[in-house]
Amino acid sequence: MSHSGNQSCLTTAEDTFSLLVCLFHALEEWAGLDQEDYLSVLEYLLWVFTPLAIVFIVPFLIVILLYLSILFLHVYKRKNQLREAYSNNLWDGARKTLATLWDGHGAIWHGYEIHGMEKIPDQGPALIVYYHGAIPIDYYYFLANVIIQKGRTCHSVADHFLFKIPGFKLLLEVFSVIHGPQEECVRALRSGHLLGISPGGVREALFSDETYHLLWGKRKGFAQVAIDSQVPVIPMFTQNVREGFRSLGTLRFFRWVYEKFRLPIAPIYGGFPVKFRTFLGDPIPYDPSVNATELAEKVQQAVQSLIDKHQQIPGSILGALLERFYTKHKEH
Repeated sequence: MSHSGNQSCLTTAEDTFSLLVCLFHALEEWAGLDQEDYLSVLEYLLWVFTPLAIVFIVPFLIVILLYLSILFLHVYKRKNQLREAYSNNLWDGARKTLATLWDGHGAIWHGYEIHGMEKIPDQGPALIVYYHGAIPIDYYYFLANVIIQKGRTCHSVADHFLFKIPGFKLLLEVFSVIHGPQEECVRALRSGHLLGISPGGVREALFSDETYHLLWGKRKGFAQVAIDSQVPVIPMFTQNVREGFRSLGTLRFFRWVYEKFRLPIAPIYGGFPVKFRTFLGDPIPYDPSVNATELAEKVQQAVQSLIDKHQQIPGSILGALLERFYTKHKEH
């Protein structure tokens, strides 16, 4: 189409669609592109953006898996309405089924291993304190192993925003997730349950990175819970958890949004099938002579020691992928 032809087309266009077609042809002539050029450009864009799309889509697949778990629980609940009136253990079958599914996912996708499971008591309370990855999928695998190997449910502390996500209520109830008041945590431990908590929480999930900095600040509420409950504290860390999923929370905008509005909207990408190994440290026994500040520092040092011993700093996605082929874990 010639220059005069373009002008004629633009002046005689009768509707919006015709005008857009004219503009498209004018742009095509100006850029000097033919059909083969279009195909080349499209192929290039596809080659560039497909890997980017994949690493951002996989985290959403984890969310889909969570919702499938919720759907299963709803189906299970309707199927067993009559049993609910006669049994206090209605959800045991559901928990064990989902634990098996998550354990299988961990074994297949991450070659998941857990070291030190014998340090988790078969009965009686304990507080498990762990490093929080961008997505704490390693903690889900740990919970699954506790159900399968120990035959018990580990209660968990989660951020308030999780309780506001539509559809999550049943899942959180069945797996004994609480939003963290100290009194409720103490009550769970005094009742003889295990309790898992990450002092870094959402802040650590979003703003820590491949250097694995602990972002606990001056938090010591978890330590006071352990003291009030007179229970041991078990430190826990999962190798390569930051290589499985990473967050863009280190970008200034997302940090500003979180600090201003407490909205954890930083995009998470990954889903890489890297090697995951969870390490449980030696239990820190209850000591009446230690106050909350001292115990919090002691627990933080214990988790940091696990990081220093088992994690390559900075973490490497490629290195973590290659570890899938190693038969023994490396000591760092």
